[in-house]
Amino acid sequence: MVINLKYVFLSVLVCLLVGFVTVITIQSTLEVGYNLLSRPSFELSGNLFLGIWLVIFSVLGVAIGLVCNRGLHHVWVKTAFYHFGFILLLNTAWAITFFGLNQLFLSLLIISALLILIFFTIKWFKIASNLATYLLIPYIAWVVYMWVLNFEIWRLN
Repeated sequence: MVINLKYVFLSVLVCLLVGFVTVITIQSTLEVGYNLLSRPSFELSGNLFLGIWLVIFSVLGVAIGLVCNRGLHHVWVKTAFYHFGFILLLNTAWAITFFGLNQLFLSLLIISALLILIFFTIKWFKIASNLATYLLIPYIAWVVYMWVLNFEIWRLN
């Protein structure tokens, strides 16, 4: 299979743009909200946290680019694409409710739904591209870490 780098590049760009807009949206509320919360010792520093998100969003972009490379006319590619869109939407909603609004329980519900949706998305990615499926593994690990962090901060506060 020949990989059309146009899909991959565009997908990475869109994912990074979504991440950038999310960070801009929540950045002003961090000092008056999130930074005042009790947090566990296993929380990562802000710069490392942002660096990991940058890598994760780039890898997600490559993954959906590989899926789209199979052809957007296929129903299963469209389904995978829609699932991925909802992943980005839930990911953004989680970040805004967790960091921006400090709605810890609501953000825990959102990230739980996100985890479930990721597993459904894997099912559809697997049909389109094994490599794209494997590229979701770091994202799953990261979202599980974020779920544990969210839960622990909710418990502490």
